[in-house]
Amino acid sequence: MLHPTLAIWLDAARPKTLPLAVTSILSGSAVAAAQGNLSWSISVMALITALFLQILSNLANDYGDAIKGTDNMTRLGPMRAIQSGKVSLATMRRALAFNIALTVLSGGGLIAIACQQPTDIISFLLLGLMAIVASITYTVGNKPYGYRGLGDLSVLMFFGWLGVAGTYYLQVGQIDSLVILPATACGLLAVGVLNINNLRDIDNDRACGKHTLVVRLGPERGRQYHVILLAGAIVCYSLFAALTLQAWLGWLFLASVPLLVRHGREVYQTANANALRPMMGNMVRCALVTNGLFMTGMLLV
Repeated sequence: MLHPTLAIWLDAARPKTLPLAVTSILSGSAVAAAQGNLSWSISVMALITALFLQILSNLANDYGDAIKGTDNMTRLGPMRAIQSGKVSLATMRRALAFNIALTVLSGGGLIAIACQQPTDIISFLLLGLMAIVASITYTVGNKPYGYRGLGDLSVLMFFGWLGVAGTYYLQVGQIDSLVILPATACGLLAVGVLNINNLRDIDNDRACGKHTLVVRLGPERGRQYHVILLAGAIVCYSLFAALTLQAWLGWLFLASVPLLVRHGREVYQTANANALRPMMGNMVRCALVTNGLFMTGMLLV
């Protein structure tokens, strides 16, 4: 049984969101492995860094939404650490500082083992700094971008383009323009998870001045947008398979299409925000299965 304090912080880290960070790194590593360039040390360090960044984002989200009053009793999502009174604002600030330190150490180690060229070192130092700032300013600060409808783009960038393509580059030493396709697919599925969260909380977010993309689109178009995200991911994976792969194993991800279709139909037909609550877990599973099948295919071709 977990110690009560550890259980509080484990819950604050939102472990259900962490697999999304893991799959972005593993997807980039799988593409590199398919080309004979897998580095276990780089993969592990990239994975640790991505997890620290995701936890940092989750803690900062807890802090920012608590300060702005978005985490309140009318919100449909699970109660957060500060909202519940289990963690004070001061304690959360210390936790954020500690997590930033861990992220810097891990990211520095990753750069040290993966980058030799000065341009690469500088580039990834800047990308790392940008990722830390983005993790915090999603909900923290006077003008958090998560409150301005830019969260979806951020998720696509960090869970897709940077996570997948960045990991690939660190292992291969160069970028293949076609890698942007699986990177985009992985990112779109991660955006789908955020979209379910925002669809669920649309009424409370609107009332609190949190203008997410779904708030701007409205619930009906937000559900249509969700279907587009799912379809876009399959299209990107299919284009990558058609342009780069010869073996049928590279098309394993298509086995997830029935799962995605069923989930997309359920979301599209569900107008009640409260009924969307269990669909968050479904979307995470859809993302993990689709990305997992893609990675399996990459490793078997």
